[in-house]
Parts: sequence; structure tokens; C-alpha cells
Amino acid sequence: MIVLIMAGGVGTRFWPLSRESNPKQFLNIISEDSMLQMTVKRLHPKIRIEDIYIVTAESQTELTRKHLPCLPEENIIIEPFGMNTAPCIALSVQYLARKYTKNEKMVVLPADHLIALKDDFLASLDTGEMAAEKDNLVTFGIKPNYPATGYGYIEAGKEIEKGMFNVKQFKEKPDLKTAKHFLSSGNFYWNSGMFMWKIETILDAYKEYLPKVAQVVEKINARWNEDGLKADISSEYALMPKIPVDIGIMEQAEKRVVIPVDYGWNDVGSWKALYDISLKDENNNVINCENQTIDSNNNYVNSKKFVALIGIDDLVVVESDDALLIAKKERSEDVKAIVEKLKKDGKIELL
Repeated sequence: MIVLIMAGGVGTRFWPLSRESNPKQFLNIISEDSMLQMTVKRLHPKIRIEDIYIVTAESQTELTRKHLPCLPEENIIIEPFGMNTAPCIALSVQYLARKYTKNEKMVVLPADHLIALKDDFLASLDTGEMAAEKDNLVTFGIKPNYPATGYGYIEAGKEIEKGMFNVKQFKEKPDLKTAKHFLSSGNFYWNSGMFMWKIETILDAYKEYLPKVAQVVEKINARWNEDGLKADISSEYALMPKIPVDIGIMEQAEKRVVIPVDYGWNDVGSWKALYDISLKDENNNVINCENQTIDSNNNYVNSKKFVALIGIDDLVVVESDDALLIAKKERSEDVKAIVEKLKKDGKIELL
């Protein structure tokens, strides 16, 4: 079994700490390890470091080497620029197909998720391997514990073997009423963005459902054959359609399996999500600095300065060297809109 970790994002919702020069997956916002390091350590001892691959932006290769000094240099797959997950995975699968047999099983993981129960996670990979062996495209569905409106859902159909279900359909992010229905139904799971398949299975799926992507990676492979794996493939890669693998392949494929899991998963997608999983004080505050509070509750504060809160509830306050974020906790997802505005205004130094 081999593992591909997608680590090329910018993490705009964690601005102002997450920047283009040091994105979310390289931050140690949960533990002393960065999120990328946590993802790799979680795989030990089941997966050898030689069989772990990181696909990341060219601008982040040095950061990747710094955070994972034991990773072989050839295990860093360079994406010229971000083009969403379907192109990213296709490029990586073509790279891996040059080294491994087409029957090799591969796991695809984001670099910036939290999984609290490591042993349960590793056990789920065994179940996934059995499903992938039968030419299925496998996804891992998180058992929901509240009616989340920020996640896509997977509806499970018939159980084909213990712990494996046919995928009936994928559902986009629902409104609250629909999410409550999904929760009470008992056969809907959060879409984790984690997958498993055989190299041959996913290559065939690209040819059938995203032929444009398959054609581009064939051109890239020809370039690699001619000029080596360090060849400039940016002109070919720019031809890729920007599409998620969920929409491009998983929603269309016939042989799809979902494995329900419950191991303390969180995509840590916003400052509020980080607040939710963090240890809180007696007033339900998470304050990562020296502080004094008076009548202040349910706040998240990350600062290098002494902070005093008076009569403040439900805020996110995050300080970096050159910026200060203050937001209502429930609107912390909107931080990405600030980043987009900074781009539009040409504030490159803040990105």
C-alpha cells in the first residue's frame, strides 16, 4: 500500500497565520508538529516512509523537505500550480504508475485533517484495501454527530461486506433542515475527501469520466520520458480542467464503496473548527497567550501579546507579525473573502 498526501493548498481560511509562504499544512496549530507532520506520523508503522508521497506546489517543496527530512526527495511530486484535486491526483497517479505495478493500492489523504484515533484509522485502511482489491473506488465516510451544513454528504446503499457499503449518491452541502434529515436517516456520512483505489482502477476511471485529464497526463508522461521527471510540465498542466475528483469521477463512477468511520475526524477548516476541538478554560475560552478576562465567554484568541477581554463573547482574534484578524466566530469561514479582497487590492505583502 502506498499513500499520496495532498499538501499544495494555501489555507486561506487560516489567514493571517496561513500565508502563501507558510500555508496551513505547515503550521503547528494543533500540536508541536505541523499538520503535515501529524498526517505522516499517523501512518506509522503501517506505511513505510519510502511509500509515502507528497504532492505539493513547486513553491512549497523546500518547506516540505524541511518538515519531512526523512522523506526521499523523489517522493515529492511537484504540481506546477493549483488546479483542484482531479488534476492533482491524476498527475500523481501517473507519476506513481512509473514506479509501482498497476495493481498497487494507494490511499489519498489531505495534509491538514485531524484524526484523533490513530489505531482505528489504520484499521480502516485494511477494510479499504479489501474493497479496493475488487476494483472499487473507495471513499471514507465520517459518521456525523451533528447536522453539519459545511460538509458534503455520501448516502450509503446496500452493505456488500462487513463495513463496506455501495455509494447510492453524493450530496452537496445541505441546508440545516436537510442536514437534520440526513442525520436522522442514519445512512448519510460526511464526505472526508479521503480515498483508496488501485492505480489501474483510477487510471481507467480518468479515461472513462475525465478523458481530457487522461490525455493531458499522457502528454506529461511523454515529456517525462523525454526530459526526465524534473522537466517543466507547466504548459501541459495548464490545459487541465479545474475540477474536484469528487465531481469529476466519484459522482459518476459505478463501482463506488463507502466505508463508514468514526475516529475523531475534523477537517479543521476554519478558526471556529479549531476552537471546537481545542481545550477550553472555565469560561469556554481558548486563549493562547497571557491574558485576563472579565465577563467574556466562548472566544478564540491567538496572540503574541498580553490580551485583556472585557464583556466579549464569541469572537476570533488572531494576531500575526503584520496583521490582526477580529471576527465573529460563526463567520470565521469568511476569512477567505478577506484574502480574495487583499489579492484584488494588490496587497501582496499580506498574502
